[in-house]
Amino acid sequence: MRVDLFDFELPAESIALRPASPRDAARLLLVDGDRPFEDRIVRDLPSLLRPGDVLVFNDTKVIPAQLEGLRGQARIGATLHKRLGLRQWQAFLRNAKRVRDGDQIDFGAGVTALAGPRDDDGGVTLTFEGDEPVEVLLERAGRMPLPPYIASKRPTDARDRSDYQTMFAREDGAVAAPTAALHFTPDLMAALANAGVLSETLTLHVGAGTFLPVKAEDTDDHRMHAEWGRIEQATADRLNAARQAGGRLIAVGTTSLRLLESACGEDGIIRPFADETRIFITPGYRFRAIDGLMTNFHLPRSTLFMLVSALMGRERMQAAYAHAIESGYRFYSYGDSSLLLP
Repeated sequence: MRVDLFDFELPAESIALRPASPRDAARLLLVDGDRPFEDRIVRDLPSLLRPGDVLVFNDTKVIPAQLEGLRGQARIGATLHKRLGLRQWQAFLRNAKRVRDGDQIDFGAGVTALAGPRDDDGGVTLTFEGDEPVEVLLERAGRMPLPPYIASKRPTDARDRSDYQTMFAREDGAVAAPTAALHFTPDLMAALANAGVLSETLTLHVGAGTFLPVKAEDTDDHRMHAEWGRIEQATADRLNAARQAGGRLIAVGTTSLRLLESACGEDGIIRPFADETRIFITPGYRFRAIDGLMTNFHLPRSTLFMLVSALMGRERMQAAYAHAIESGYRFYSYGDSSLLLP
């Protein structure tokens, strides 16, 4: 399909620079089949879901994966996006033309890394020097990797260390937050449990590729970046049992959705998974694992807007986004949310 079919105009003032406070006070656009759109808030979720439904969260934890350093006199920016080994990460570099295989980059605070060869995704392998765990080095020299559409408007600050982390964050490895889950609070989870709504977690380490624009003119020519995910056997068993009992599986975020669909067979059974996925969902895709999606509002021409268009229909989502813009919803990572029920 032509990528320009997924374009829309978004006013700059629609981009949220801070999250709602409290988190579950964010607005929620309900898109339920062909029914009229409903303007709700996230705190309404217990009344919008059914007993036996399962919300599926991503428990990945964002690491301070952005680094600023020097190669000689040249300033180099690095965004880590995939772990390769105990001391090795793939990274996208800013000013990468000034870096050659074998060069040392000094990121300050006693943190240095050696640059390796370019990879097929356009990144560079960084091997961190010394004996300290890389996570310790990043805590010392790194900063939270806010999306470009926020970072270009204000600097990262101390608040982002907590704001850009979900209450479910447990497994270190993401360089972007699974932002749909940013709206959840302990009080909301308790209200959902009281309403008979279940919850499960899986792990997909979101990579920096999620921020890269689609440069191809046709979706067939776009190549997704790989991201590593895991679903445990016991989790898969509980998800399958809940669905067989009549519950709906509602993915909280496109990351949870993509991993569930990657782990699901043609028979609709979710299986254990521990591997990379490059799944790219566009209109025409037949969903097997999920019955709904809670997600924030995405960039025009992005793979994520293509995904929600595959779930609900392109014209339906164009109309939903037009309604959201006109109604003053806040967009992107720190913005408001939507509940999509096909």
